[in-house]
Amino acid sequence: MSSTVRAAVMKAPGRLEVERFPKPQPQPGAVLMRVTFSGICGTDKHTYRGESKQYAGTDHERDITYPLICGHENVGVIEAIGGADSIPDSEGRPLHAGDRIVPAANVPCGHCIFCLNDYPYYFCENLQDYGNSLHSGIPPHLFGGWAEYMYLLPGTPLFRVPDGLPDEVAALTEVMAVTHGFERARMLNAGWGGSAFGESVAVIGVGPLGFCHLVKARLLGCGKLIAIDRLESRLEMARRFGATLTINASTTTEKERLELAREHTNTGPDIVIDCTGVAQSFPECLHMVRYGGTVIEAGSFVDMGPVGINPNSDICTKNVSVIGVGGETATSYVPAM
Repeated sequence: MSSTVRAAVMKAPGRLEVERFPKPQPQPGAVLMRVTFSGICGTDKHTYRGESKQYAGTDHERDITYPLICGHENVGVIEAIGGADSIPDSEGRPLHAGDRIVPAANVPCGHCIFCLNDYPYYFCENLQDYGNSLHSGIPPHLFGGWAEYMYLLPGTPLFRVPDGLPDEVAALTEVMAVTHGFERARMLNAGWGGSAFGESVAVIGVGPLGFCHLVKARLLGCGKLIAIDRLESRLEMARRFGATLTINASTTTEKERLELAREHTNTGPDIVIDCTGVAQSFPECLHMVRYGGTVIEAGSFVDMGPVGINPNSDICTKNVSVIGVGGETATSYVPAM
């Protein structure tokens, strides 16, 4: 068995190299996981382009440190557990070497005001992120999934992969977990007296995150599903999974898209979800949503700069609710699987 581990290291923006690192023995409470699948998040593409400011405007605002091993959408097999034969999963059941797991993408501190009050862990004032803030200059280096093995720190939430769920599907767990904002939007809309069933939903940007939101909307029984993207291949996939209207943003103007969405839904979509990662799409979401509807901003994890909106006409007079989603919650992993 090799004593070294290969990893794809992002040395600098636009520069990836394969390096070898010593294969570590986990300290007490830590886990060494053999990686079977690791996704490429839109955040990773931002990091590759050097667009690296995260959590802007918070106490834990930061710029990514290079070099790093990306990969926070991971699934793998427990290779070793530090100082014990087992370690509890998210539901308190023992995990052993050989068990399949999805590790959380983040490690909360557990003692800041947000952790102590059970906020989602991306509120944590001392949050550490695999494949992001935990760079490869920190021993034992293997803090991202783009490697043969990954080192999971003590306190990392671990989620057991159900029997029968393939690894390539389980790798989407973190992405699907980010869709938790959708349930909040439904509750907000129902609070106005509307029904929580049969809503119309528009998803702007149907990459992996947008696609998971589209699938979530269909699973929850939403009626009319609009998918908007610049790539026809993504729109074709959206149609296969239930989109009732697809719009190619590269061949339409904003005015045309708004007219098509309103014609399809009569009033405008009840919920509009921005998953583009491009700040300029946010005003269009506000323009598209119906009066009293909800906009979910789920794609702007990296600071791509400001955009202009009119608080009066875009939000107040339309009674629009806006939900910002900064990541997944620890409680949304198991339902996602």
